Amino acid sequence: MEDVLDVYARPRDPAVPVVCMDEKPYQLLGHAREPIPATPGSDARIDSEYVRCGTCSIFVWVEPLAGRRHVTARARRTRIDFAHEVDRLLSVDYPDAGTVVLVMDNLNTHSTGSLYEAFEPAKAHALAQRLEIHHTPKHGSWLNIAEIELSALTRQCLDRRIDDIDVLNGELTAWENAVNTAGRQVNWHFTTRDARTRLRHLYPSN
Repeated sequence: MEDVLDVYARPRDPAVPVVCMDEKPYQLLGHAREPIPATPGSDARIDSEYVRCGTCSIFVWVEPLAGRRHVTARARRTRIDFAHEVDRLLSVDYPDAGTVVLVMDNLNTHSTGSLYEAFEPAKAHALAQRLEIHHTPKHGSWLNIAEIELSALTRQCLDRRIDDIDVLNGELTAWENAVNTAGRQVNWHFTTRDARTRLRHLYPSN
């Protein structure tokens, strides 16, 4: 825990950005019956019955101190999918950063080994060399700011049924652009000192 909190205490360094990454499953749902639009004096009406249209996974990264994030939906959540998201992060979003500090939970796909499953060894090694990975502790995924970002995304963008992954990606891109334009940063207050005071029951006792 203190390892991640110490990372969050670092001042912003554009050459070594601190980025938090996470993903969540998402169920694509359609309407069994067409909704009835709102009219003057009447609210919109949506039937409780829905149609299952498959599942996908939403990947997000956020750079808390810069107010930047990227979000996309992929059909699956495998090691290969994770590796391609990391490749995009390093090659497209941060091509000039020598090192990207990456905070993630302990999901089994969240390792440099996934890069070697997706790419040739030379490319996998080159990508891995640019990562400084910090994992949140077991049962401590709340320390990952990307999880908080996913919660905000769910409230602000995913409060309705979406039945197609391409439509979903269009909605995610619109949300990403709006939030990035607003430059919303994350001001993390919980420090190592706070942890030692408020969560002292988690520390070994002599």
